[in-house]
Amino acid sequence: MATIKPLPELLINQIAAGEVVERPASALKEILENSVDAGAKKIAVQLQQGGVKQIRVTDDGTGIAKDELLLALTRHSTSKISTLEDLHRITSLGFRGEALASIAAVSRLTLISRRVEQDHAWQIQVEGKSISQPEPSSLTMGTTLDVNDLYFNIPARRKFLKTEATEFAHCDEIFKRIALAQSGIEFVLQHNGKVRRQLRAGNSSQRILSVLGEEFSQTAARVDEQSADIHLHGMVALPAYARSSRDTQYFFVNNRYVSDKLVAHALREAYRDVLHLDRHPAFVLFLEINPESVDVNVHPTKTEVRFRESRALHQFIFHAINKVLASPNREMKADAVEQMPRPLPAYPGTGHAQPHAVAQPASFYRTLFGTEIPSRLTAPINMISVAQVEESDQPNVAEEAKDIHPLGFALGQLHGIYILAQNTRGLVVVDMHAAHERMMYEKLKQALDLQAMPLQPLLIPVTFHADSLEVAVVEENQTTLDQLGFEIAVLSPTTLAVRAVPATLQHADIAQLACDILREIREYGASQILTAKRNEILATMACHGAIRANRKLTIEEMNALLREMEVTERADQCNHGRPTWFEISLADLDKLFMRGK
Repeated sequence: MATIKPLPELLINQIAAGEVVERPASALKEILENSVDAGAKKIAVQLQQGGVKQIRVTDDGTGIAKDELLLALTRHSTSKISTLEDLHRITSLGFRGEALASIAAVSRLTLISRRVEQDHAWQIQVEGKSISQPEPSSLTMGTTLDVNDLYFNIPARRKFLKTEATEFAHCDEIFKRIALAQSGIEFVLQHNGKVRRQLRAGNSSQRILSVLGEEFSQTAARVDEQSADIHLHGMVALPAYARSSRDTQYFFVNNRYVSDKLVAHALREAYRDVLHLDRHPAFVLFLEINPESVDVNVHPTKTEVRFRESRALHQFIFHAINKVLASPNREMKADAVEQMPRPLPAYPGTGHAQPHAVAQPASFYRTLFGTEIPSRLTAPINMISVAQVEESDQPNVAEEAKDIHPLGFALGQLHGIYILAQNTRGLVVVDMHAAHERMMYEKLKQALDLQAMPLQPLLIPVTFHADSLEVAVVEENQTTLDQLGFEIAVLSPTTLAVRAVPATLQHADIAQLACDILREIREYGASQILTAKRNEILATMACHGAIRANRKLTIEEMNALLREMEVTERADQCNHGRPTWFEISLADLDKLFMRGK
């Protein structure tokens, strides 16, 4: 019969290493976090064979005193916490005092350190059960940790490691996470004697550019939201930069990289309305929060956390990101349009505005959107006539109008699909169906939220054949149909009549639109349609009402569309997350035609 007995210390550490040191990248993470906690301003990493042969980290931090070197390699020995209260307000990256002991148990480890008050450095070496006494060594200041032959004494574990390239990729990812969160520290990464990354100290934006490159930085919007003791800042990529994987998602809580389900859900919900199919958003976000409001002692790897006010934090993150995605890096805001001057073209010699200057664009607007033109758009549309008059006596006004319109003014259509426009920087190409669909969608969402869906009664009701299930849906869901802006009546057991539709959809295929709406209500149920599936059904409605390809638009109609895009939230992407417009600068066009060469 087996008897209960204490395990040897080395075996305890090796068991702990199974959780803490899963692979070379895990060891690198723990060592880098110790360097950061030591106040280092420069950290150099040298790897051999993906970190399996060697992980050498040198920092210029505060160092470890000679008489504490042995303690540093003893389990549950740490300088970072001492009481239970400390555990509830952790500000350091490390705190358990397990990492170095676990790493030492599965490698040949050398620890060299020097504090500023010491005459020289001291080192200690560990190999299995053998631990040396501190010996004099050379080091300017700080600490060097040299980890060699990882898992040399546990061959069964070592054989589970992947190829050198794979292990280095994991180490590089850990390096990037630490570097992104510590922009004030200089970092160097070498692999097999070659410098792979060299990052100078700077601000957060500079570090993001250095680590993730120009493509991310140039297509990302800044986030900076504060609420009570919560601060969220960083950068989120616009939906057009969405990725096929989650390889560019970095979220930090008090500078600690975390992978949290609550945070992931909040971000996914914020992007849900603008992300295309199975694409994933890219972001680098930093959450600063009271340490007492978050528990980081949840998982051995310390990448999972638990928030005290999880629901409130979820809403804060969702609204912060949703706000940025609604109007990313816009040059013109709606309030700017309200304040711009409003001159109108005048009859020659009279100084009076031509009456059709407003009436004509307004009629086009009603055709496009099914509603009266908002006052905030009358000035931009009136400016169109000014901008098109080459010999206008108000050239300064025309230039001012152009400057505040990032989408410029229409030149014409391409194959009945794209609008070509000119702004101050070059050429703008707009997918008119995608853009119009997004605008219709946003109008429908706003109307439904306000419970003020504008109805358009049909002069002649549209009748269509219906099966018994469709008839039942109409009979059982009149309230839901009313809220969505539909008036549908049962004429017979096989016939339905649409008597009114949302005003923005009056030019759609009414019968097909009604069939699609009834099918979705039948599939998901009335309660889901107005809650969880609300956006899906509104997207369906918007798609029916949007301008179709090959429809010819006048210059006035195109400009009305451009002006509305400039003041519509999320107009940069269609309902499926695809871009609605691109800009080609004059400089890029010059390159294409080799001008100046």
